[in-house]
Amino acid sequence: MSATFSPDLEAVETKILSARLDHCIEREFGLGSRSANLAPMQDGHAGLTFGFDVVDAAGRRTGSYVLKLAPDRVTRRGNTDVYRQAPLLRGLKAAGMPVPAIAWASPDEDDLGAPYLVMARLPGRIFLVWDPDRSFSRDTQELHQMWLQAARMLARLHTIDWQTALPNWERPRPLIQELGIWTPLLRHAQNPEWLAKGNELHGVLVGAVVDERPIGVVHGDFQPGNILYVGARAQAVIDWELSSIGSQGLDVGWLLMMSDPEAWEQTWRPIAPVSREDIIDAYREAGGPTLFDIDWYQALAHFRLGAIAGLNVKLHRTGRRPDPFWERFAPSIATLFASGIELARRKHIIAGGTCD
Repeated sequence: MSATFSPDLEAVETKILSARLDHCIEREFGLGSRSANLAPMQDGHAGLTFGFDVVDAAGRRTGSYVLKLAPDRVTRRGNTDVYRQAPLLRGLKAAGMPVPAIAWASPDEDDLGAPYLVMARLPGRIFLVWDPDRSFSRDTQELHQMWLQAARMLARLHTIDWQTALPNWERPRPLIQELGIWTPLLRHAQNPEWLAKGNELHGVLVGAVVDERPIGVVHGDFQPGNILYVGARAQAVIDWELSSIGSQGLDVGWLLMMSDPEAWEQTWRPIAPVSREDIIDAYREAGGPTLFDIDWYQALAHFRLGAIAGLNVKLHRTGRRPDPFWERFAPSIATLFASGIELARRKHIIAGGTCD
């Protein structure tokens, strides 16, 4: 879910960034090569992401790219460590996963003032589930198939042998550690109801931590809003900021949350003409591994997104990172927590492949 800026700040920052980026481009592509059409990307709502073209000395376009920058004045760790995505994406691409190719990347601040990735820009558009671009069809059957494609692509990700594809990337993250990462964000909740419900949901989750298997690659925000569709066909998975090695139930629970109308306030429900059972069946039939206690994992997704949204609403309202999207999202935070509490007290099993 890229940061927005005021128009004046955006123009100044982009001009400075363009000059620094051009030095990198000359190094990578040869004398006279430079950037063109550098601008913040409009789809998405978390991070610093820019699109740009590379042109040669004669002004001919030679490629189109996406730049991701680490946020300023933030500790480089987890989702704010942009460079960690470089070995991840290289490993996943080598394993056959449809992800952007890394053109070049650096963990240092010398080039652009922050660690960064430059990726090949792929065709297609994300499907923002609450407010998709008008270019997408509103045909119910077509939309249904788009969600099923997402479930099948998730199964494909979850069948990758992470120990072979990413032997030196990261170690598995236990569920209790996963919970601990997002708990501090609750203190940013400006609404007392959000804080109370968030803490209640956290307590229920901690009191009933479930089987962590299967362990593997986790995208962390797997949903149609992070899939590039060409027409109605899923082409690639993007935005790996929240990725980890961990319990793959995290991803399935997140996808179910994004499609669940009961998770959202009535005026902010997703365009998702697909049932929970359809998503689970598509995931299972595509080879997704057996997952236990999926309701608990969906409840964890509610907790994670509710905590993240509370912080982003605060950043928007205090003017630190203005983005009206989060004002529209805000009424659903209480709904996410409340429905998560109910889910965390239920149990459900996906029958599927073996759970190693």
